[in-house]
Amino acid sequence: MGKDWIAIENGQCYPCAAPREWDLLETPYHFYRFLTEVENALKQATTIQQCECLPALRCLVRKLIVNAYWLRSFSEGTNSPSHPKINFPSALSPSKQSQGSDFINLYDEAGYPLTVQIETLAPGRVSTIHCHGTWGIVAVLQGQEKNTLWKRQPEPSLPDKIVCVADMTLKYGDIISFMPTAIHSIESVGVEPLVTFNLYGETDHKQRFEFDSITHQAKHY
Repeated sequence: MGKDWIAIENGQCYPCAAPREWDLLETPYHFYRFLTEVENALKQATTIQQCECLPALRCLVRKLIVNAYWLRSFSEGTNSPSHPKINFPSALSPSKQSQGSDFINLYDEAGYPLTVQIETLAPGRVSTIHCHGTWGIVAVLQGQEKNTLWKRQPEPSLPDKIVCVADMTLKYGDIISFMPTAIHSIESVGVEPLVTFNLYGETDHKQRFEFDSITHQAKHY
């Protein structure tokens, strides 16, 4: 089992207590149960306090990975009759990989405030520097994800200046959670495509930024 982490606004990333894998075993544990338990956890907090639920949400994400074979097999490029709506092979096909990255939404419903998706990133590909404008949880299913963490360091002439704080590489089984204003960029390192399970809250687009570390400018995205 991997480790749990949380990244915060100042660019620091701290280890978190992780549940024991055998305490999470539950058969069957269907995807709808996961969505319901996530929703129930969030209902216990207001929008402002949702980040207080991150420990519980990390636990639910790990519980899903431990019990959902179809999710683990996704990284192997195999299909699963228990979740036929997701085309596993095409997500990791050469044509998709050649484009660098791909997203597949696992659940989409009008009015549903969460984003649940699988992301694949070809080896060597690097994301933009960004924050999400909401809390987020990312679990590594395959490959290695190098996270570069940044923080704002404004100056009178450069109000959106950022500086690099640290690098860390996540491997299979690691789960990292992000506060809404945490700034990072990711790189798929190693020889395998990076495959992650991503869970995000409702985005505040006014607080979602992409940063340029050379010009020290920021823009909404």
